[in-house]
Amino acid sequence: MKTLADVEDMAEIVQRLSALTAGNQRRWGKMTVDEMVCHLSDAFRVALKEKHPQPVSNWFSRSVTKWAALQLPMRWPHGVSTVPECDAKVGGTRPAELARDLSELHLLLVRFSKRPRDFEYADHPIFGKMTEAEWQRWGYLHMDHHLRQFGA
Repeated sequence: MKTLADVEDMAEIVQRLSALTAGNQRRWGKMTVDEMVCHLSDAFRVALKEKHPQPVSNWFSRSVTKWAALQLPMRWPHGVSTVPECDAKVGGTRPAELARDLSELHLLLVRFSKRPRDFEYADHPIFGKMTEAEWQRWGYLHMDHHLRQFGA
């Protein structure tokens, strides 16, 4: 299973991220490539306790959904809504300039994946408490999902 804790998996994500341009068109969903980059940054800010979304978890999302999303060998479904604090059209970070936003995302990705960690993970707004391994698996899957959304 791929994870940001693995050097090769991390390198793959960084390479795919560096291939993004303003010309990347979405294959599904409503976000633009610029909004997607800000969404990914905001999601890392949540994990790093720099953004504080309202929890929307319940027993099912903290157990069954989390297990399925992180453990089953399937791609995440399209069209699952995010929390408002990670939605650039609502309460999330609004795109500024793509190159600068990509640079910020890269810095957050590196900080999130750095070992040893210099932060404590927040609870995930949907999945609740997660271990370091679960957060690193989530980070890979979340990045992969949205990079595939834009053909990267």
